[in-house]
Amino acid sequence: MTRRQISSGSKFEAEIGYSRAIVDGDWIWVSGTTGFNYETMTISEDVAEQADQTFRNIQAAMEKAGFSLADVVSTTYIFPRAEDFEPCWPVFRKYFSEIRPASTAIIASLIDPRMKIEIQVTGKKR
Repeated sequence: MTRRQISSGSKFEAEIGYSRAIVDGDWIWVSGTTGFNYETMTISEDVAEQADQTFRNIQAAMEKAGFSLADVVSTTYIFPRAEDFEPCWPVFRKYFSEIRPASTAIIASLIDPRMKIEIQVTGKKR
């Protein structure tokens, strides 16, 4: 199978030079994704709501590529504020309680100050 680019339709993908996801064979790499609702370009002020929307955005990209969240093997969570990590635990459990992928959490600044979380995932078809 050849490498495929998956786009969310965001103008930033072309302007910056990246894809929402890359598929190569049985593997998918989903770029760092935030809690913006891409249809309305709005974002909640609540970190847990942002986390939930982020998972919906990731899920949409994965489904477009023929994958599901059940295929996720690794996650990276990026938070500007360490205290926002724990309020997201229920959201992480909602999506990954059975899957339990390998995981890393990092505290780092994000591009837009409205962003309170960014999530990157890697998946492999089962």
